[in-house]
Amino acid sequence: MPDYDTLRYEVRDRVAEITLDRPPVNAINMTLAEELVDAYGQARRDDSVRAVILTSGQERAFSAGMDLAMMQGGDALKLRRFLEVLYMGMHDAQYRMGKPTIAAVNGPARAAGVTMAVSCDVIIAAEDADMSYPEINVGVIPAMHFVHLPRQIGRHRAFELLFTGDTIGFPEAAARGLVNRAVPRDRVMAEARALGAKFAAQSPVVMKLARDGFMRANDGDYRRNIEGMVEVICNIISTPDAQEGLNAFNEKRPPNW
Repeated sequence: MPDYDTLRYEVRDRVAEITLDRPPVNAINMTLAEELVDAYGQARRDDSVRAVILTSGQERAFSAGMDLAMMQGGDALKLRRFLEVLYMGMHDAQYRMGKPTIAAVNGPARAAGVTMAVSCDVIIAAEDADMSYPEINVGVIPAMHFVHLPRQIGRHRAFELLFTGDTIGFPEAAARGLVNRAVPRDRVMAEARALGAKFAAQSPVVMKLARDGFMRANDGDYRRNIEGMVEVICNIISTPDAQEGLNAFNEKRPPNW
């Protein structure tokens, strides 16, 4: 099996399990993003793998989102290189996977941590945890979710979540169609594995052809729109307000806009 620094990869009963494991909260840096894309490629190339589960090995969070050090200093080129991996690379890997992917979200998900979850085909989440897009509170934006979230819950509810940074519990997220279902935390992996086993029992040829068709039918301009939002966030981080927000967050003080 591949040896990674920020995640674990193993195959159980024809299902690849990718476990995020960067203490303490799976903050996403370039290494984690690159290793996740590589792990997805490993699962795609392995003909014995029929489905994929993405989960967390950290008790405190599924993922707290991007390591904010990636944005401090206002280096738009550095951020663009990172987002090309996290957004473009990860979504291309998912798009061409040819196998169902399940996010087993066993803790709070924030910002880019939500991005990793919603890139999967199915989301099973802990009912005592929640998700949010808190970037606006530090003067940046959750770029990919400007494309994704309105499609899921409508533009007005999406606008409220994106521009307040408020949290939404996973039971409410399930009711609104953001996740498939919310279950007790100690049942998240069991539910994900049970669903993975159902997927793995299907014809791998039919699943690949059908999933490829599903992805084409539902992609449309999705990835192109995400590319457009990458340009927006790269422009934003070079502004004084964005840098003030990031500095204030690290210094644990209110920003002085």
